[in-house]
Amino acid sequence: MRFMVLVKANKDSEAGVLPSEEMLLEMDKFNLQLVKAGVMLAGEGLQPSSKGARIAFGPNGKKAVIDGPFAETKELLGGFWIVQMKSKEECIEWFSRAPFRDGEIEIRQVFESADFEPVIRTDEGRAMLAWEDDQRKQQGKR
Repeated sequence: MRFMVLVKANKDSEAGVLPSEEMLLEMDKFNLQLVKAGVMLAGEGLQPSSKGARIAFGPNGKKAVIDGPFAETKELLGGFWIVQMKSKEECIEWFSRAPFRDGEIEIRQVFESADFEPVIRTDEGRAMLAWEDDQRKQQGKR
């Protein structure tokens, strides 16, 4: 199972304040443990929302671009990991050891192609799922 581990933003991350060298080294050690265990697929910190944008989709395909920053820090992300784990419990076990001193992370399971099979009724839909699986395998080889 793949999980996305979401790191919640805070006032410092939204102000563009970088972590201390000590925190970066601790995070590097933690990430290295994930890599050595073969479970880390990706992980990055995110720039403040002031450097971002949102696209709001409305009725009839109408779109609106909203430039950051965004007001509600508690609803923003400061970083993420994508990991491969056997269970949610294993993911919780791993990320309980993350070197954060305060803040919050959220763990969400990623949908797999097989999760969509009950609603796929056409050859085109089955081909799309097979293509997505093939793309993931190709990315894993890089």
